Amino acid sequence: MSTKHNVRSRTKKIKKFFGLLGPGLTTGAADDDPSGIATYSQTGAQFGYGQLWTALYMLPFMTAVQEACARIGMVTGKGLTAVIKDHYSKKVLYASVGLVTVANTINIGADIGAMAAAAQLLIPANFVVLMLFFTLIILLLEIFTSYRVYSKVLKWLALSLLAYPLTAFIIDQPWAEVIKNSVVPHFEFSFSFLFIITGVFGTTITPYMFFWQASQEVEEENEKGLMRDGKPRIGWPHIHAMRKDNNIGMVISEFTTWCIILVGGTVLHKSGVTDISTAADAAKALEPLVHSFPNSGFISKIIFAVGIIGLGLLAVPVLSGSASYAVSEAFNWDASFGYKFRKAKGFYMVIIISTLIGLSINFIGINPVKALVYTAVLNGVAAVPLLFLIIRISANERIMGEFKSGWLSKALLWATFIFMAAASIALFFTI
Repeated sequence: MSTKHNVRSRTKKIKKFFGLLGPGLTTGAADDDPSGIATYSQTGAQFGYGQLWTALYMLPFMTAVQEACARIGMVTGKGLTAVIKDHYSKKVLYASVGLVTVANTINIGADIGAMAAAAQLLIPANFVVLMLFFTLIILLLEIFTSYRVYSKVLKWLALSLLAYPLTAFIIDQPWAEVIKNSVVPHFEFSFSFLFIITGVFGTTITPYMFFWQASQEVEEENEKGLMRDGKPRIGWPHIHAMRKDNNIGMVISEFTTWCIILVGGTVLHKSGVTDISTAADAAKALEPLVHSFPNSGFISKIIFAVGIIGLGLLAVPVLSGSASYAVSEAFNWDASFGYKFRKAKGFYMVIIISTLIGLSINFIGINPVKALVYTAVLNGVAAVPLLFLIIRISANERIMGEFKSGWLSKALLWATFIFMAAASIALFFTI
């Protein structure tokens, strides 16, 4: 009896743990999207271990930003755009919605192109046909899958990230050098260094995550029956549970970031590959994971392609969904993945249109892998004004009540804003 009781007790604890994982885990995993993988891989390839420290030092800032966004959604029962609409001018509202919509649409296009390029490593299919195929699959999942089912799909797709941590710890590493570069910041005042580090900041603390997590917390409240007459009924236990989910998601995300940069530095940079221009170049980073197998080069391409495609399927709906939440809330449209198409036509039409516009960007001849890095840099610049609004809203007692930001949250948020603004200004200065 005691053995059965122990097994049941452990099972309950495991279920309780995984029950905590929701928007925080999904958002953290989506942060390491194809754009993130490309940017972090390029960082490692170009500068070796020179930017490993960014993973450690970005963790508290990323966690603070996403916690503030999640808290805003939970406390107000509204997405970020709806809160901005209630408390700021139309100019601020439309500028915010415009920033996230444009940045997300470009990111969607880059991710779809990367998925198609990755798929070509495995099958000799036409690039355009593959893009159309992935676009169709993503739209069908978003429009015809319920939120309950879809959120579970997103959690499982997060497992695609495991290839890089496995590779990082299978290959021989100069651990003393790695640890030193992970802790001691290294900085260069050059365009190439600032370009990549702005991209690292932008793909880590990125606009679509702000809007997505706030809106997803509202979705979770609706799913759990915490909304009464349009207002959430929450207390500190709900905030603490959200913070656990958020912390776990952000730690996993930044650990994966560190592993991708590390693998790029060890495998690519040390072998003379300093510029990643194709999916095949990026896939070489995973060859040590399967070096003892016959055809290790092809197997590494399979692992890379599965990761890029899996994370693209995760990230593109997050990108289009967060843009759609923003637009829908600005115009008072019904907005929820829990609604059928006929009840939220505007919400789903924004998703369809932004995805199709993103798809069309691939027809102007931009290298799909390079486009991922350019997108990350764009996100780094676009995040700065949005961070300012998040800081103001999360600290406003009139909006947040007893759940307003404390001194630690405010300190981390302001530091994030200053660092990202400084990186963006320095980048423009070096141009």
